[in-house]
Amino acid sequence: MSDTHFDYIIIGAGTAGCLLANRLSADRSKRVLLLEAGRRDDYHWIHIPVGYLYCIGNPRTDWLYSTQADAGLNGRILRYPRGKTLGGSSSINGMIYMRGQARDYDSWARATGDASWTWDNVLPYFKKHEDYYKGADAVHGEGGEWRVERQRVRWDILDAFAQAAQEAGIPHSEDFNRGDNEGVGYFQVNQKKGWRWNTAKAFLRPACYGRPNFEMWTMAHVARLVIEEQADGARRCTGAQVWAENELVTVTAAREVLLCAGSVGSPQILQLSGIGPAPLLQQYGIPVVKDLPGVGANLQDHLQIRAVFKVSGVATLNTLANSWLGKARIGLEYAFKRSGPMSMAPSQLGAFTRSSPDQPYPNIEYHVQPLSLDAFGEPLHDFNAFTASVCNLNPTSRGFVRICSNKFEDAPLIAPGYLNTPEDRKVAADSLRVTRRIAAQPALAKYQPSEWRPGTQYQSDEELARLAGDIATTIFHPVGTTRMGRDDDPLAVLDSQLRVRGIAGLRVVDAGAMPTITSGNTNSPTLMMAEKAAGWILRDSARVEALEPHPAAVAQEAIAMR
Repeated sequence: MSDTHFDYIIIGAGTAGCLLANRLSADRSKRVLLLEAGRRDDYHWIHIPVGYLYCIGNPRTDWLYSTQADAGLNGRILRYPRGKTLGGSSSINGMIYMRGQARDYDSWARATGDASWTWDNVLPYFKKHEDYYKGADAVHGEGGEWRVERQRVRWDILDAFAQAAQEAGIPHSEDFNRGDNEGVGYFQVNQKKGWRWNTAKAFLRPACYGRPNFEMWTMAHVARLVIEEQADGARRCTGAQVWAENELVTVTAAREVLLCAGSVGSPQILQLSGIGPAPLLQQYGIPVVKDLPGVGANLQDHLQIRAVFKVSGVATLNTLANSWLGKARIGLEYAFKRSGPMSMAPSQLGAFTRSSPDQPYPNIEYHVQPLSLDAFGEPLHDFNAFTASVCNLNPTSRGFVRICSNKFEDAPLIAPGYLNTPEDRKVAADSLRVTRRIAAQPALAKYQPSEWRPGTQYQSDEELARLAGDIATTIFHPVGTTRMGRDDDPLAVLDSQLRVRGIAGLRVVDAGAMPTITSGNTNSPTLMMAEKAAGWILRDSARVEALEPHPAAVAQEAIAMR
């Protein structure tokens, strides 16, 4: 920590932060500092795909957040995992590569008034860092840092579910990432030869560690941003106060501060820094730097409803992993082939369809697993079963993230507000009926599926919606808490280039910037947003350089003239 002066400071070495560090430090004349509150990603379970079981709920890799008691969940409290290590949530997530639907991004363009967010205009940014296992085509890239592969495992019960889904009218899909993800098929994953491929390996390790202009601090917790008033009265973010090595250090940024702490961490840091709803800040004695009511509002998440079906005459992970012989087989297969259950993403088979015929587009997503358990982290059941988890892709419910004190050490309040609208409760009930319809198809009949949870005694909309509140859980996709929007949107925290309104030199680059949640898993859309942001930052830097050369460039020119 001998030097605390940089050109760029990136707060959070997660999905977006790792890519930004790579792109910005490529210019050796710019000094880049990457701050991460967690440790390095040298914990072995991060890299073994099934290791998410040991990373979620582990203080070594997880922030250990919990939600407030949620009325839509009948008063239940949920664990709310967020990655706290290099790679962030890409080090503990389900590894599913999913972009969403073209209509998601077209709606962002309308929400922001910026056509650069349409599907056609964001597609090149997905492709830029992609390394697709089949090679490049019209919608996929090759040779980038972000590896996308097929899964290295197959299950008879999942193949039968896929066939049943087709019998129920859901078409087969080989690729959910072409703009219209309707269909059923195996998910593609961010793995490389059977290992998890997180953003730290993809973007930091091969490049940044060898750059003299790049510096990274781990176990460095940002207490607040430093906001200064300029001569013209404007406010500018000039750095951050960081708790590192048992002292509070102030670091400064000559160009920009990039806040990439995620949909929970970024609004918390903004609020602690005096940027947020004025009444909330005043409640905790924080001077109001900028009254932005939208900071922490607009929280959206995918809530999955887990239906469990007992089966017979087919192997599932329940019985395979419940014997020492089965566990040995699983371990040996991974050790010698990097395949089998230890290479599994949490969900292997996916399906996108409509919750009812009147839906104009696929509005629900299935994550199907050849296993069952009472709750995440609990033991597998001692009978063969599969789980068909279904989520509403476009919830209308909204929640919030708010500080509960003026101390950075205190976790914020997280209130997702699940199922708090009639529309979401109706989709929940309808989606359980779709699950039952698939399970009743001939392709599954030979395995005699029996609905163990929630149970066929529940039939009405009211019963099924209440039941969803009893058994549903987060699928770990919080977004929207620092959303971008038009100038006349009073709850828009960012402009369409992710700049914080009213504060120069500060952007938020993470899933919190999404105006609405994407129709699928949110990790890779966040990476695309970071790719776009990197382009804007580098362009703006070039413009500044043209008007006022960087000190390093001036020094080099002086040397050359001697």
